Amino acid sequence: MRPLHHFNRLFPLWAIALGIIGFYLPGAFTPLAATITWLLALVMFAMGLTLSQADFYRVAREPKPILLGLALQFTLMPLAALAVSRVLGLNAELTTGMVLVGTVAGGTASNVITWLAGGRVALSVSMTLTATLASVVLTPLLTWLLLSNSVEIDILGMLWGIAKIVLAPILMGVLLHHWFAATIKRVEPALASIAVILISVIIAIVVALNAGRLASIGPLVLMAVVLHNGIGLTAGYGMACLFKFDKATCRTIAIEVGMQNSGLAVALAQQFFTASAALPGALFSVWHNVSGSLLASWWRRRSE
Repeated sequence: MRPLHHFNRLFPLWAIALGIIGFYLPGAFTPLAATITWLLALVMFAMGLTLSQADFYRVAREPKPILLGLALQFTLMPLAALAVSRVLGLNAELTTGMVLVGTVAGGTASNVITWLAGGRVALSVSMTLTATLASVVLTPLLTWLLLSNSVEIDILGMLWGIAKIVLAPILMGVLLHHWFAATIKRVEPALASIAVILISVIIAIVVALNAGRLASIGPLVLMAVVLHNGIGLTAGYGMACLFKFDKATCRTIAIEVGMQNSGLAVALAQQFFTASAALPGALFSVWHNVSGSLLASWWRRRSE
């Protein structure tokens, strides 16, 4: 399984590579637009397969850092997304995409980045799990609260959509883990590799769908994504320090807040809005893995 660990650590490289292929060969990926929801559901199913009862028990045993992470995840990140969009003058479609990125939970890649950064992996898993379950209700609600004045929001449709994309696959995975824990433990690196491939394909599809407009709007959206991600990482670490958590916990909270489940933002944008609204999520998927990997490497060197 060692080669798979190396493959998974190079996630940013695969994401960038597939994005470039999607840009130059859009015809190979645009027919796959309707599969984005299914691809993300498979990612969530893979995540569920790695979760055990112990992950759920940890949430109850250590609530303080999880509650801080949740508060920042669903207040700071949505508001920062809206503020950055307004400051940079993004249009309604791109603003919708940014807000979707801000209102979803932390990304599953955050668990890997936390490990690389010398953070607390078990806490990271607990935070991702809690935020993902909370997002079933909070993502459509916050999106409606922030965007209902400018965009028509199907809040019930989004609620049902997230339940199908996130909740049902995770629950199925958790049940299978309960029955086949030993077998799943042996193939966990392969599950992570599958998630890496699927998310990279999703990025390629969204880039392909926006290939014609990417040259004109891409740099501006990338700037918005970099600012949004930077705000999340910085505020997450700073607030954790204010609460006097240890360094490993501060790093974990920063990564969980700054790294979003942008694949879900892409799927929701594609299903309920437009292909352009999916672009911030696709670029965020690439960038937050690059920034997270660089930050993790820097933190690891400082610790050593």
